[in-house]
Amino acid sequence: MTPKKYAALEKMSNNDGVIAALAIDQRGSLKKMLAAASGKPANEHDIVEFKKVISKELTPYASSILLDPEYGLPAAKVRTDGSGLLVSYEKTGYDTTEAGRMPDLIPEWSVRRLKEAGADSIKFLLYFDPDEDKTIVDHKEAFVERIGSECAAEDIPLFVELVTYDDSISDVAEYAKVKPHKVIETMREFSKPEYKIDVLKVEVPINLDYVEGFNGDNKAVYTKEEAVKYFKEQSDATDKPYIFLSAGVTAEAFRTELKMAKEAGAKFNGVLCGRATWRNGVVPFAKDGEEAGKKWMNTEGKKNIDELNEVLAETATSWKDKVSKD
Repeated sequence: MTPKKYAALEKMSNNDGVIAALAIDQRGSLKKMLAAASGKPANEHDIVEFKKVISKELTPYASSILLDPEYGLPAAKVRTDGSGLLVSYEKTGYDTTEAGRMPDLIPEWSVRRLKEAGADSIKFLLYFDPDEDKTIVDHKEAFVERIGSECAAEDIPLFVELVTYDDSISDVAEYAKVKPHKVIETMREFSKPEYKIDVLKVEVPINLDYVEGFNGDNKAVYTKEEAVKYFKEQSDATDKPYIFLSAGVTAEAFRTELKMAKEAGAKFNGVLCGRATWRNGVVPFAKDGEEAGKKWMNTEGKKNIDELNEVLAETATSWKDKVSKD
C-alpha cells in the first residue's frame, strides 16, 4: 500500500488499527424513514440537518464517518477534528426497470472532486450475485476495475461495499440458505488484485434470524456450529482488510454477529455501522425537533456506539496485520 493510502487508512481507524466507523450515507431510505416518523414528506433541509446532528454528536465516539456528497458534506464540516471521512461515490438505489441492479455513479462527482471536497477514502456500493448471467457479472466487474484505477491514480483508498442478492428468490428463509455461498464467493472475487480495492465492506455470511438458538419463531436454517463455520470460510476467502456492515439489524443483533465471527477465528478489521446505531433516533428528531434528536444521540446513540466499541475491542483485529506500506 502506498504511504498516502496507508496514512489515510490510519485516519479512518482507532489506535488499535480497527475501523470503528459510523455510516450515514443513506439517501432514499433516510427520506422514507424521516417521512414516516414525521407524517409528512421529508425535505432536503431535514435530511441535511439529521446528518449534521449525527456527525456532530456521534463522531467523538467513532474513528470515522461515511457520508454522501449530495446531502452529507455539511455534516462533514461539523464532525470531530481528526475523524476520518469516507464519501460515497455511487448513486443511491438502482434502476428497477432493468435486470441486474446495475451500478451507476453520481454524474457530477469524480474521485478527484471527492478528494478535493475532503474525502480521506472513497466508498462504492455494488449489488452482486455471483451466479447471475455472465454479461451482467462482467459489466459489474469491469465497472469496479475502472473505479479502482481511478482511486489508484488519485492515491486514495477504495472501500467497496458488497451486497448480495438473488432476484429469483423472494422468500427470506430460502435466501438464507444460499446467502453463505453468495457472500463468500463475492468476497473471493473482489479480493483479486485487478480491482485495486483496499478495504472490503461486507455482509455477515448468515442471517442471524435463522440460526438455531437465535431464530425465535423462524424455522432454523443453520445450526450455531454451521453459522460459525461460515464466518471462518468468509475470513479465509480474502487476504484483504475487511469490515462488516450492519445491514439494518438491531444493535444487539450486530454485536452478537461480531462475537460469532470472533468465535470462528475470523480476522475482520472493524465495522461501518449505520442504522443499528442511529435509526431509533429518527423518530425523536422528526417528531420533536433537533434538540430531541441531539438528546437521543447523546444518550441512546452514544450507548450503542460505546457497546459496539467494547465488542470491537474484543473481536476485531488490526488491518495493519494484512497490509505493508510501500
